Amino acid sequence: MFTDRVLVTLVVLRFQLPHVALAELYGVDRTTVTRAVHEIRPLLATRGFAVPDRPGVRLRTLADVFGYAAAEGVRLRIDGTEVQVRRPAAHRPGRRVFVSGKRRQNTVKTNTISDGQGRTLWSGADRPGRMHDQTALRTDGIAEHLRLHPDVTVEVDEGYRGLANEFPHQVSAPPRKPMEDVPEGKKLAWREARRRQSSRRICVEHANAEHKQWRPLQRYIGRREHYAETHQTVAGLVSDRAARRATVRRASTEIVLARQTAG
Repeated sequence: MFTDRVLVTLVVLRFQLPHVALAELYGVDRTTVTRAVHEIRPLLATRGFAVPDRPGVRLRTLADVFGYAAAEGVRLRIDGTEVQVRRPAAHRPGRRVFVSGKRRQNTVKTNTISDGQGRTLWSGADRPGRMHDQTALRTDGIAEHLRLHPDVTVEVDEGYRGLANEFPHQVSAPPRKPMEDVPEGKKLAWREARRRQSSRRICVEHANAEHKQWRPLQRYIGRREHYAETHQTVAGLVSDRAARRATVRRASTEIVLARQTAG
């Protein structure tokens, strides 16, 4: 049944259980479980990301995210994350492109965009680990979106310094470290400015951490060509959960206010 195929897919996405184990549980062949996952996962991946306080509205592209931020006055946060993947076979062309210079492992990088409360608005630009986070976003056209929406502002980390230099009034990166011979007062001011910028940006790191509560994004053992689809599916499901939490909190607040008014 369709419901069973959805449940099997969600279990695989959440716990990365072997298909053989789920096949034994459902009393079917392993290939039946694999086929169900390959049918349902693309449907979940193309749903997009939930918009807080906007039921039924989904963000699917960078253009949607920047349009939403411009309309609602949302300050965006961008950060990249890496997930270890299976090492390509020996003597295969392009084998080294997955080796991350930072982690010294075979990884895939993904960029995530969130709002100020750590709610995922978009996740994508999946590239092999050797590619820089900023390069991946530029390939997806973030510079053009920043030019089209001059009122949209973004918080980033040091890895996106090039974007901050190109769009100084829109993209905020950590302040540069002062020289060693500057007065101690300037060093203290730099530390405080860096701390404040980190506090404004840390919510997107919390969003990435919430994605990695799902087992496949801790260490992905499936085929690399399915990784982007898997990550988008997980991020979309996490955004749905965050949107539901926001709706419940808003409803609870309205009930409390109504009771106080009635009292």
